[in-house]
Amino acid sequence: MKKHWKKLATAVVAIIVIVIAGSFIYAKFINQPDDELNSGDVKDLLNATTTIAPDAPVTTAAASTQTTVATVAADGVEGEWVIAEGSEVGYRVDESINGFDTTANGRTQAITGTFTIGATMVTAGEFTVDMTTFKSDESRRDGQFDGRIMDVANFPTATFVLTAPIDFKQVPTDGSTIPATATGDLTLRGITQSVTFDVEATFLNGRVGVLGKIPVVFADFGIPNPSVATITTEDNGILEFALGFNRA
Repeated sequence: MKKHWKKLATAVVAIIVIVIAGSFIYAKFINQPDDELNSGDVKDLLNATTTIAPDAPVTTAAASTQTTVATVAADGVEGEWVIAEGSEVGYRVDESINGFDTTANGRTQAITGTFTIGATMVTAGEFTVDMTTFKSDESRRDGQFDGRIMDVANFPTATFVLTAPIDFKQVPTDGSTIPATATGDLTLRGITQSVTFDVEATFLNGRVGVLGKIPVVFADFGIPNPSVATITTEDNGILEFALGFNRA
């Protein structure tokens, strides 16, 4: 009988060791979250949408780009702008797997929206994100996000509407980045809350880029805590974005 219990205890310890080792390996090596979006990502986006090789043939698209850059250079940044292809929105949530810390994140490029600049201020802005298109590096995480957490079947979009002008206090020069503060109504999972957060605007190659991170407390938007089984998360996360804009 003692040998039986000894074997059972050994088996239990072995299982625990395997689970802990597996959790460590997943958290530290397998799970590879994207780096946080930063001003370099915005500049890469603005460069990628405007680069024309010096000796490349001037196609219709290239000519349009050159015309847009020339127009913006002449007219400054005043007017209406629309989100460019390649813009990204993502979420980041700190999580722990059996005590080992890691980060969960997912992103999408399914974003539409506009903003309007008058003098040194963004006077209006409205953006919509297709929540059904978020993807991470883990299909099970995406399943939880789409279902229990964000319920994208019933709430397929998230929106942000600017409710106060963003004052950048100066007209940007080409290649410059200017910090400011934005305030607006953020709607997630059907619930709208006023949010205030820091942004950076970059003017480069005749286009405008915006970088920002919005802190989100899940309970404020009726979002269930993402924790499940041995995975525990904080009660909050970050909604990050790197957006490029073309003149409308």
